[in-house]
Amino acid sequence: MARRFRGTEEVKVDAKGRISIPAKFRRVFESADPDWTDSNSRPQLVIVYGTKEQNYLALYTIEAIEEIDTLISQLPRGSSRRIYLETVVNGLSEESEIDNDGRLGLPQKLREKIGLSDRAVFMASGDHLKLWTPENYTAEIERIEAQIPELEPGADPLSLLPSRDEPGGAQ
Repeated sequence: MARRFRGTEEVKVDAKGRISIPAKFRRVFESADPDWTDSNSRPQLVIVYGTKEQNYLALYTIEAIEEIDTLISQLPRGSSRRIYLETVVNGLSEESEIDNDGRLGLPQKLREKIGLSDRAVFMASGDHLKLWTPENYTAEIERIEAQIPELEPGADPLSLLPSRDEPGGAQ
């Protein structure tokens, strides 16, 4: 099983749209790229920018995007779900790589899509990273917190997990 992304980091975006990928995140991209060999090669990734409603960029490892592609291919050809997922994951995405200096160059159209200027926030989401503007990141955290009203302030978030004797877990 590939390593997972953990943590949140705010970084600068330079005038050319390059973002330094924190080392802990680069290691995950490297470990989940079957063609990556050593520190002299460039780890590959896929950036899914999605539909107009998506206000972040999803940066998937090669292993994660291949797993998603496999699941999509199991859907019936011509089904609305398959067409939608193929459009979002394949059509509204870009292949990219991390350069030898540990930076990711973002095309202008992707920066404009999410309103990215001089600062960006990486937020770990298990097998991928989400790249936000600082403002949209803050709004997303508030939205997520509001989705779980039964969690009292200061409560342990792990209390939301199912107990060992709850098959399938509680919702």
